[in-house]
Amino acid sequence: MVRAAVLPAVGAPLEITDIELPEPGPGQVRVSLAAAGVCHSDLSLSDGTMRLPVPAVLGHEGAGTVLAVGEGVTHVGPGDAVVLNWAPSCGACFHCRIGEVWLCADALKGAANIHARTADGTELHPGLNVAAFAQETVVAANCVLPAPAGVPLTDAALLGCAVLTGYGAVHHSARVREGESVVVFGVGGVGLAVLQAARIAGASTIVAVDVSPEKEELARRAGATDYLIASDTTPRAVRKLTAGQGADVAVECVGHPATIRGAWDSTRRGGRTTVVGIGGKDRTVGFNALEIFHWGRSLTGCVYGNSDPARDLPVLAEHIRAGRFDLSMMVTERIGLDGIPGAFGNMVAGRGGRALVVF
Repeated sequence: MVRAAVLPAVGAPLEITDIELPEPGPGQVRVSLAAAGVCHSDLSLSDGTMRLPVPAVLGHEGAGTVLAVGEGVTHVGPGDAVVLNWAPSCGACFHCRIGEVWLCADALKGAANIHARTADGTELHPGLNVAAFAQETVVAANCVLPAPAGVPLTDAALLGCAVLTGYGAVHHSARVREGESVVVFGVGGVGLAVLQAARIAGASTIVAVDVSPEKEELARRAGATDYLIASDTTPRAVRKLTAGQGADVAVECVGHPATIRGAWDSTRRGGRTTVVGIGGKDRTVGFNALEIFHWGRSLTGCVYGNSDPARDLPVLAEHIRAGRFDLSMMVTERIGLDGIPGAFGNMVAGRGGRALVVF
């Protein structure tokens, strides 16, 4: 039996309880978790914004050590340090065949599987394939990647979602070029990764926008040159900081209609707006036909940073080892499993960066 955070039903409180994991079968890996990040997507699963089978063990951003492998698993073995990959690509669907592995049609197929059972026999699903809010987990072999050498395993947990998403949003989706200006809406875990990635890309002006004045120091440590408290006048303030033009690139990390619209309005004519935040299907953003023509901006969705983890993790590892990307500064709270509900509350209230469950 291992300890885990279980979501019994959409909208219900998390239950910290013992679960029974099976031994790894063919093509599976059992991992002892070192740490798991508390991501907004976990909150979105718990409140029904994202729909996947429940009851489920939540958590999708994690790293740990391989305990055992099933038949046919050769790329990792017992004792290996690994990063969990919640969105593995199948390699065979339309998107995988054309190189868009982040849009794999079968990436979340594993979420429908039976992952474990509670003491009373209730069947549990793995929330986003990997069920990282647990002392141990059993996952498909393509859900684990070798952890980068020289990166502390607890810090490496952040590579599984926030860092790949934020780095990819800058380098793969928005394609920020040296000397460009960037505005980032939302200074949570992903936003902090976006700020660091924009600095690595050589952005000249990097504006962070958030509702919380307390996050300014954190944002500036990540690379922000300017900090704005979110308001209706944010686009005007961004234009003032960018010679009256607006930012070359806006990255929205919240998923609210108002912040998506604010990011669009903060982007210069001909610039690029990238939306990373996940909003509900009933939340709409409005544009009129003339402004789309007049402003000539592009508005792009961004899934998992348009990243290929196998390609991008080694690149990120070099940035981390060279001191260009700081994982530990993103963590503002280290907690146990019983601290996850409080971390959810902090996200809703806009407090802090990334909360990290340390086992």
